[in-house]
Amino acid sequence: MAVGPVLGVDPGSVATGFGVLGQGSQGELEVLGAGVIRTSPKRSFPDRLKHLYDSLCQVIEDYRPKVAAFEQVFVARNAGAALKLGHARAALLMAAINNGLEIHEYSALEVKRAVVGYGRAEKHQVQEMVALILRLERLLPQDASDALAVALCHLQSSRLNTLMKLEVR
Repeated sequence: MAVGPVLGVDPGSVATGFGVLGQGSQGELEVLGAGVIRTSPKRSFPDRLKHLYDSLCQVIEDYRPKVAAFEQVFVARNAGAALKLGHARAALLMAAINNGLEIHEYSALEVKRAVVGYGRAEKHQVQEMVALILRLERLLPQDASDALAVALCHLQSSRLNTLMKLEVR
């Protein structure tokens, strides 16, 4: 089964991780790109949202993924932080939707279970497993690693769904 580029997104109002996975010539997964979109607290919040939107649009233009996998919002420390995260996530979702990407969403528990095998894994465990699974020479920044974990979760989920459909026939 060929794997088109998959964009994983770990939304944040200050730092948003992104990671793009594709398939190499031998069928192996390869990291096409990964990084962190940062916003400045010196800018107005609407400007920060626009920066998130524009930056993710640029990532989509650069890598041409067909699918975007987003981590779902979990309960934040306080209502204000939750609202800001929700706004940031909406701006990022709109960037993907407006660029025609198929959208999938996964909880942090699902992502950790898919990558580490344990839904309550700690962030550093996810970071280390992403590096191991993707044969990276070094650990990536936490947000970028989390985004790649979301993309890996989507690929695992898609493969499982494909197998289940084949078995039902």
